[in-house]
Amino acid sequence: MEIRKLAVYVETVIAEAGKPNAQEVTRVAAAGVIANPFSGTFQEDLSQLFDFGSLLGERLVQAALPHLPRAAVSYGKAAIVGVNGDIEHGHAMLHPKLGKAMRDPIGGGAALIPSSAKVAAAGTVLDVPLGHKDDAWSFDHFDTISLSVPDSPRPDEIMMVIALSDGSRINPRVGKTRAAI
Repeated sequence: MEIRKLAVYVETVIAEAGKPNAQEVTRVAAAGVIANPFSGTFQEDLSQLFDFGSLLGERLVQAALPHLPRAAVSYGKAAIVGVNGDIEHGHAMLHPKLGKAMRDPIGGGAALIPSSAKVAAAGTVLDVPLGHKDDAWSFDHFDTISLSVPDSPRPDEIMMVIALSDGSRINPRVGKTRAAI
């Protein structure tokens, strides 16, 4: 795996709509930019990218965790594949091995890790969905962290991001239980 760049974005949310929260919430997104070994080609077997996702994920979680003042309660993952790549390259990085690399260092996670992937040009904003690590139906924790790395991904690269948060949205008020369908 050829890594070109690592970047960490940290934000601390103190207030929303003019109302401070009792406790600040910190969200961290760590991005890794790698050369895409399958750029410009169709490859049936993407298992090399499964391994890359796990290895890069371990490194990104270790880069993100020191920035959280409290334990991670929410997580998410996303990827942008450079324009010479294939959307499946991003999904191969995000699934099926990245989850373990994220869950182990934060002490578990019973819920699926929200994810997104797209093919796009360098500098595209990536919206990384967040959800509670143990309760997929915790409405208060449905959130997003957005980031852009101005020169990434280049056409023959993949940018993968993991995101962690130590709290819910600030001042959530959309309900606590699932509505009947």
